Amino acid sequence: MDERRRLVLASTSAYRRTLLERLGLAFECAAPGVDEAADAGEAPADTARRLARAKAAAVAPRFPEALVIGSDQVASLGALRLDKPGNHANAVRQLQALSGQTAQFDTAVCVLDASRDAAWIRLVPCRVTFRPLTPRMIEAYLRREQPYDCAGSAKSEGLGIALIERLQTDDPTALIGLPLIALTELLAAAGLPVIA
Repeated sequence: MDERRRLVLASTSAYRRTLLERLGLAFECAAPGVDEAADAGEAPADTARRLARAKAAAVAPRFPEALVIGSDQVASLGALRLDKPGNHANAVRQLQALSGQTAQFDTAVCVLDASRDAAWIRLVPCRVTFRPLTPRMIEAYLRREQPYDCAGSAKSEGLGIALIERLQTDDPTALIGLPLIALTELLAAAGLPVIA
């Protein structure tokens, strides 16, 4: 397959765009416009897989000859879903709940080739254990980084790493939102090897 094939990231996330740039491939971004709400009774990992594919599928009709990448992450602490906090007060509550606890971040990536009616999907889980966090630590962190657009209220690629005691995952980029190890495998399967 032609290595110059058009590649589209079905996302407007700056985090995912920055990650994909690491692979050195030409690509463009398109907003998927997908409702990210979980279905009733849906497990977090299933939500992530469904939404990764749905995002790619939403963009694919606009780029019928392209390979389209969709990705989604669902964070949870037991039965509690950790959405993007959106504001300071919600971020404080999330970090208070995460203090000394281990959360699960399920990140799915999908490569969709509409021209062949084919899709490749991979789920990459990440368990994140947070340090015990004092109210002072939480306030200082939030004032400095303002991670209000990040599920779990901490940016592991930034200062948020100081809040974390341990990561357990096969791919540390999954925690940021786009698992590059899995993505390179899926792109190769779709006929677009990153290094050829």
